[in-house]
Amino acid sequence: MRVEQLELSEWESALPNDGFEVFHLPEALTVIERHTDAEMKLFGGFKGQQPIALLPAFVRERSVGTAVTSPPPGLGIPRLGPIMMPTSPKRRKQEKVNQEFTEKVLAQVGTDLGLDERLADAGVESPVAESVLDRLDVDSRLTLFRMICNADYADPRPYAWGSLRVEPNFTYFLDLSGRDAEAVRNSFSKSLRREIRDAEALDVSVDTEGLAGARDVFRATRRRYAEQDEPFTQSWAYVRSLFEALDDRARAYVARGPDGEYLSGITALYSNDAAYFWQGGAKAIYEGTAVNSLIHWRLIEDIIEDPPVESVDTYDLMGANTERLCRYKAKFGADLVPYYVVESSGAAMDVAKRAYQLVQ
Repeated sequence: MRVEQLELSEWESALPNDGFEVFHLPEALTVIERHTDAEMKLFGGFKGQQPIALLPAFVRERSVGTAVTSPPPGLGIPRLGPIMMPTSPKRRKQEKVNQEFTEKVLAQVGTDLGLDERLADAGVESPVAESVLDRLDVDSRLTLFRMICNADYADPRPYAWGSLRVEPNFTYFLDLSGRDAEAVRNSFSKSLRREIRDAEALDVSVDTEGLAGARDVFRATRRRYAEQDEPFTQSWAYVRSLFEALDDRARAYVARGPDGEYLSGITALYSNDAAYFWQGGAKAIYEGTAVNSLIHWRLIEDIIEDPPVESVDTYDLMGANTERLCRYKAKFGADLVPYYVVESSGAAMDVAKRAYQLVQ
């Protein structure tokens, strides 16, 4: 496998038709690079001229050392990490591609974090081929490697074998492929269907709005975080830039009362596969009825009947890692889907994560 650092145009050409997150899109990466203090590095693994693996990495240097992350923290990016595109359907060859690409990532990490000896003790040959992180060209000692993998990356075992810590996280995927709206609604819990009916009976409108609607959702989200004394690190300049750059792949669903007053809203982002519940959804009661379920329902209807990207057939509800949200999200009957967090291990790394503000 040959590993190269890519220009954004080359990255765009190498992206597959599916199996990646919305933040892997070049439009999103351009905005991320502009709004992070980390340096973006785009890497591709190739077999001949065929791209078979991709990884966006963000390098941030501080006095305490260097952090390599994917995604960078503080921008509300739920997942990023590697994209695997093996050319063979055979399991053995798929695992070989994954293993080799991972080894090339770990080669420099192993050198800087002293993992080589642990790999040898485990009976794993230390990788010697040029790695992705070799190309990062950092002078200071690498203190942290952290990656939140996309949901299609199902095999993080090589990272665990390389002495990195691998932990599962979860999201909710509502599969809408080949289903009509009535069947989907009937699959919801009884209480969720009642909430939607009650909200439909109100003098409440739910429409997709442009940048002004996204701004209202952003402000309501920021206000809700402040009420809960939780940090909210995204700026309106960043959210606006992302919303504008994604164009049709970003929609703001806003619920308004009879006088046009803002009640609640959701900003949804779209990859080629899924719609993502990104911002908003703070609990909103109007005339004794919760309106958020109606907003979710309007969004789901559009995925079924009028998606901005024809191939979208899944709604990613998020929130599966927060206990207080799970009881509500489970009402949609979505599938619980794992994804993986890969990071440097040890007490020193926990200190480094706090230094780099990676702990929410």
